[in-house]
Amino acid sequence: MFDATSPANTETVAVCPAHAPSDHPKVKPARVGILLANLGTPDGTDYWSMRRYLNEFLSDKRVVDYSAWLWQPLLQLIILTKRPFSSGAAYRSIWNTERDESPLLTITRDQTDAIRAQMQARYGDDVMVDFCMRYGNPSTKSKVREMVDAGCTKILFFPLYPHYAGATSATANDQFFRALMEEKWQPVARVVEPYFAKPAYIEALAQSIERAYAAAEEKPEVLVCSYHGVPERYLREGDPYHCQCQKTTRLLRERLGWDKTEITTTFQSRFGPEEWLKPYTVEEVARLAEMGKKRIAVCAPAFSADCIETLEEINEEIRESFEHAGGEAFTYIPCLNDDPAHIEALSGVIEDNLRGWLD
Repeated sequence: MFDATSPANTETVAVCPAHAPSDHPKVKPARVGILLANLGTPDGTDYWSMRRYLNEFLSDKRVVDYSAWLWQPLLQLIILTKRPFSSGAAYRSIWNTERDESPLLTITRDQTDAIRAQMQARYGDDVMVDFCMRYGNPSTKSKVREMVDAGCTKILFFPLYPHYAGATSATANDQFFRALMEEKWQPVARVVEPYFAKPAYIEALAQSIERAYAAAEEKPEVLVCSYHGVPERYLREGDPYHCQCQKTTRLLRERLGWDKTEITTTFQSRFGPEEWLKPYTVEEVARLAEMGKKRIAVCAPAFSADCIETLEEINEEIRESFEHAGGEAFTYIPCLNDDPAHIEALSGVIEDNLRGWLD
């Protein structure tokens, strides 16, 4: 057996464990893996890349929980023959052409690099920091395999969603556990809980809003906190997402010292025939304009990184709805992305969850 207290555990290369026979397989020094996870991204904007990505995403029972016999024929024969074209066009409007990748991939990599620098400054080579995607590449399975190969006997899995939802945090966790099932020597695992109420996260949000308001020619009259929607029945079935979103808005308002009339909670990205959490962002911004609120700002606290739902849906479709209804000044406040205050907040969450492993 490998002796974790032996000098071999501090070496940078795989060696034969102390007290083991010379023909014992080489073992890497033990490390702790920190694996960040985000939603996912297509590999390209062409039809087949989009179809592969959408098929994986929309076939996930956590995302669409209808019976497969009903949903799959509709998905395969109708939705996936048309939607890759429209989704591909939407992605092309925001695509990072310089690196030939989606903004979500670029930003998640930048976040990982910044967090890696902080973790290595504190823990040195005892940690390995990387990221994966629930759908598309780099896959969760491939990154778990790399961490195990690198000697990670413990992995902290961190879904980059401030709020818990079955269709985001839970499915990311599912995929992580499926990857662990394939490992001969399965690492010890921890999963980071949602951080929607963490003071450092609320502070980072507040600072980003204060900067945007200070830069505006005229102060927006209302801040719309637009969260990704889920079917309304999920709330009745026990999903805490709605309540967590409402709490984030309340904590943000309290930190900013605002009146309730200056901030509101809405939900976007409705899909399918069901009623989803309300009010719908696209309708609410139009209602605000019709009420005479000519200047609004929109932020997306449920997204840790800008993506198709923020760069295209909010900054194009939702903006258009507001302006069409008579709105005059629409300010989109970017996600926290790799803002230093956000990286500090995420790093603090990681350090809290590493207690007992490295401290």
